[in-house]
Amino acid sequence: MHVPDGFIDVPVSVATGVVAAGAVAVSLRGARRELDERTAPLAGLVAAFIFAVQMLNFPVAAGTSGHLLGGALAAILVGPYTGVLCISVVLLMQGILFADGGLTALGVNITDMAVVTTVVSYALFRGLVKILPRTRRAVTVSSFAAALVSVPAAALAFTALYAVGGTTDIPIGKVLTAMVGVHVLIGIGEAAITALTVGAVIAVRPDLVHGARGLTAPLKLRVGGELVDAAPAPSAAPVAARSTRKVWATGLVTALVLAGFVSFYASANPDGLEKVAADKGIDAKTEPHHTADSPLADYGVRDISDARISGGLAGVIGVGSTVVVGSGIFWAVRRRRTDAGATGSVIAGGKI
Repeated sequence: MHVPDGFIDVPVSVATGVVAAGAVAVSLRGARRELDERTAPLAGLVAAFIFAVQMLNFPVAAGTSGHLLGGALAAILVGPYTGVLCISVVLLMQGILFADGGLTALGVNITDMAVVTTVVSYALFRGLVKILPRTRRAVTVSSFAAALVSVPAAALAFTALYAVGGTTDIPIGKVLTAMVGVHVLIGIGEAAITALTVGAVIAVRPDLVHGARGLTAPLKLRVGGELVDAAPAPSAAPVAARSTRKVWATGLVTALVLAGFVSFYASANPDGLEKVAADKGIDAKTEPHHTADSPLADYGVRDISDARISGGLAGVIGVGSTVVVGSGIFWAVRRRRTDAGATGSVIAGGKI
């Protein structure tokens, strides 16, 4: 779904750039409410994990592959505002370091892959968890459905942008049918990855899953023939005091293994957008990437001839770079929340 330079004309690229900048600005403010002492260290890890899993293209049809978009996963794990920022960081790192996704098309990609997927998936997710039983299994099922829908939603969004600003004259009906058809199949893979990841985190630390907060129904006891809420079981440690180091370390090692080793076995077939673009002629005016001469372009390290080592090292560098940049951004956002809260306390105390 990474749109290269040349697919969408300049006016629409500029317009989506404005939309993307506005969405990121709103998300920076919204993320202050979502990030706390537990989740701030994990948000950068979520971005790095999504970067790693996006390297794992899986086959979905003859000659076509797909990969995780990650909007649903990020929104459910760390919140919708932080989720938009996570995917934006991933897209920025991919565009600058790996020549993946055009730089003039960065606004298109953020709007489509970060904003649309996150908004659509989280809205559906919240709607489902409100009507389903308040259990962890319901969160996992809702994650599956939300992720499944988010991918064809992104395909629809791209088709709409192409209808307005496409640089080639292709019947929009053909583009719509091809894009939605293949991305429904890719959505199944997205849903499976999202549900498995969310389920795994919930099984270990449900308090770290933004979408699972407050969803567990209280235990009921029958007293005098009536059901009453049981007193909550005492926790071994306050939630805020429980360390996230094990989760962080496990997640980082997993991301490094996926990007540095498992990615070598990913499908080499073109992804959904690449396949549709080649079949329908959308790519007729594709422009060279501005960072095509990057030493990490195309997810390989220049001057290393062994494909396994080159790709694995590039993946490890990408995971490391993403977790450092993402963590820096999220710590800064978290710190601004803390500073704002401290200022408000001082004002409330009558010291200013």
